[in-house]
Amino acid sequence: MTPTSIIPRLGAAAGVAAVLLAATALVRAPAAPAGPTVTVYKSPTCGCCGKWIAHLQAAGFTVVAHDTDDVSGMRNSLGVPFRLASCHTARVGNYVIEGHVPADLITKILTEHPAIAGLAVPGMVTGSPGMEGPGAQPYAVVAWDRAGKTSVYAHR
Repeated sequence: MTPTSIIPRLGAAAGVAAVLLAATALVRAPAAPAGPTVTVYKSPTCGCCGKWIAHLQAAGFTVVAHDTDDVSGMRNSLGVPFRLASCHTARVGNYVIEGHVPADLITKILTEHPAIAGLAVPGMVTGSPGMEGPGAQPYAVVAWDRAGKTSVYAHR
């Protein structure tokens, strides 16, 4: 082989390598599975609900939001005690989530499966997820069971 006959062969080999690299780039790794789906019922005019949804999405949850003018009706149908009410209600797995519950605690109940109906952050506490801002306050995350009995699940 002469140097002039090697050059076309190297060029052809480089072309094949380029095609293989391009084909490999088109094959993508499978997408990571989506996190658990949280179905949220919220007022169409509530901005903090959208911020809480963004908090959940950042934590890997898939969120399906439903705007409704009757959040209290949904809350009642899901068995949330009146004293635990907040601005939005959600379902995830077998649990109900009321208000600005932190995503890590939702993950915890989905992992540990405690015998509760759900978790709530009653009211709209400054400093809870979706309610960030100056003057953050400590708050309790409350669990309740199917009979409506409540207990403090976590302090934040």
